[in-house]
Amino acid sequence: MAGRLCIPAGATTIQVLIPGGTYDRTYWDVGFDPATHSFTRAQNATGTATLALDRLGTGQSSKPLSAFVTASTQASAVHQVISTLKPRFSKVIVAGHSIGSAMAMIEAGTWQDVDGVLVTGFTHKMNYVTVVPVLANMIPSGLDLGYLTTMPNTRYNSFHKPGPLVPGSISYDESTKDVFAVTEAVDTILLNTVIIPISRQINVPVMIVVGNDTHFCSSGLPLMGSDCSSPAALKADEAQFFPNVPSLDTFILNGYGHSINYAPNAPDYHAAVATWTKSL
Repeated sequence: MAGRLCIPAGATTIQVLIPGGTYDRTYWDVGFDPATHSFTRAQNATGTATLALDRLGTGQSSKPLSAFVTASTQASAVHQVISTLKPRFSKVIVAGHSIGSAMAMIEAGTWQDVDGVLVTGFTHKMNYVTVVPVLANMIPSGLDLGYLTTMPNTRYNSFHKPGPLVPGSISYDESTKDVFAVTEAVDTILLNTVIIPISRQINVPVMIVVGNDTHFCSSGLPLMGSDCSSPAALKADEAQFFPNVPSLDTFILNGYGHSINYAPNAPDYHAAVATWTKSL
């Protein structure tokens, strides 16, 4: 499992960052207007180290047969990475975006070896009405048939809407897109929905950040997304899935969709995460 490690002088806390489906580590260090969009740059500026990972099958990580790549496999690989970091850092936070958040929660709930969990672009109530069409529009990536990627020129509607369409931003996202193994979705759904959420086993502080995300936020229909009308409403909706955490913080980044690092106001959420990290 490959990644990019950035350590500011004197850093004692590290965030291990897992990207979502069809993204690799570049999601956390967006090269288009990085002063606005780079999560790692923002966290490093506050003295926190970051390790932005390529999920198995993506980027510079190994590419096993897709049938063997599940969310639990990814979480196990991240656990091994965390084990190598703990002697060096006094605090380790596991963080994810989208399906990467599912992997972060599986890791934290299974091994209980981290000091905090950051969940972005994900809630326990997935809106299948909007998610299924995104999955249906994916095509084989050129690896084996189980590895998929997005069709050309579909990423704005899939991941950024209702945010502003910034051509340079969307072009960068298109040029750096990666793959997603179909099998990653199976235990993501089984272990991170209302059925048997592994988050019930998490016993450290959790922060959840979403935008105006039609894939995970409800339009008022039961089980078709969480209540993202306010941070308080999201906390009330999600708290039932985290009964053993000492604290649950929530943040709504208004004005953008799923891939919130691309939002023009991304620095607002980057700052909120930095403040939360320092509080641990």
